[in-house]
Amino acid sequence: MSGGPALGSSADPVREVMAQHRELCERAVDPLEIAAGLEEAGLGPDAAARCRHADLFSLAEELYARVPRRPPNPGPVRPQRRGADVRQALGAAALAVLPCAGVVALGARRPVVAAAAVLLVLLPALTAPPPAEPGGRAGPRYGPAALGYGLGLAGLLLVPAVVPAGDRAPGAALVPAAALSVGSAELVARWYRRVGCGHLDAAGTLAEFRARMRPVLPVALALHLAVLAVLSYAALAVTAMLAPGHGGGLLQLAAERAGPGRWAAQGVLGLLLVLPAVLAHCGRRTAAALGAVAGAAATLGLLALGRSLPSALLLGGGAVAVLLAAYAWAVLGRAGSHR
Repeated sequence: MSGGPALGSSADPVREVMAQHRELCERAVDPLEIAAGLEEAGLGPDAAARCRHADLFSLAEELYARVPRRPPNPGPVRPQRRGADVRQALGAAALAVLPCAGVVALGARRPVVAAAAVLLVLLPALTAPPPAEPGGRAGPRYGPAALGYGLGLAGLLLVPAVVPAGDRAPGAALVPAAALSVGSAELVARWYRRVGCGHLDAAGTLAEFRARMRPVLPVALALHLAVLAVLSYAALAVTAMLAPGHGGGLLQLAAERAGPGRWAAQGVLGLLLVLPAVLAHCGRRTAAALGAVAGAAATLGLLALGRSLPSALLLGGGAVAVLLAAYAWAVLGRAGSHR
């Protein structure tokens, strides 16, 4: 980590840091919040060493002790209820699946696809957390980042719906399943943010916070992919029951109808849906928008070069998903992403 902004050569470098970050120190409820703010501002071990401290947390403890607390501005208290999160997630799932199901049912007619695209572009604005959410990071409900996120979401869900890929029956099942999983991505993202805020309150040092958060992102991704797999199996099973004449069990029949290539592509699509959602809920809305748009653009680019839809999703979307996961792992492990 870089040392951050240069400090002067004053006799008391801690006082200099205190002056530069006085509002942060006055509003902080504990030293860890100050350490998170300093880390977000770009200060690191070098800055702590110049202030004659072993690490950033030790410096934050001195700042916390030296700066008087300022009481926070009174405002309405908005308790976070899990029931509200579930309702929001169900709403997101319904708003996503309706336009996708319409395209699958009515075909790739221009008016139908255009209407579906508009609804999907508006989806992030309709499901965004309000500006009063703790941490003040949500910002306006609709802006350039939300628009980009919506465009990426529309591309990720509508491209598999309109591009022919051999047997149409599996695609007709997998597309609505992926759209329904938007609700899962929303719920997982809210859960991830809640866990991060809880660990930020409970951890005593930045190192402890990072250790607590290390397994949370893999668990969040695994939970979403598990829900997507169940939804995909269920959708394929329904189409299998509507196409009699095939022996074997229902689960085996559902798996065979898609094939390994489509299952892998469905998993990549799931990652491209959940990673931007997690980033958006942790205040990285621009990165979320860029990730969603890049996933859709990479898939479309390979389709234009003659690749099949599963191959385009695996190669193009998969590359973007790997980069997005690496970025999320790096930035969401910082305390500043959960303030």
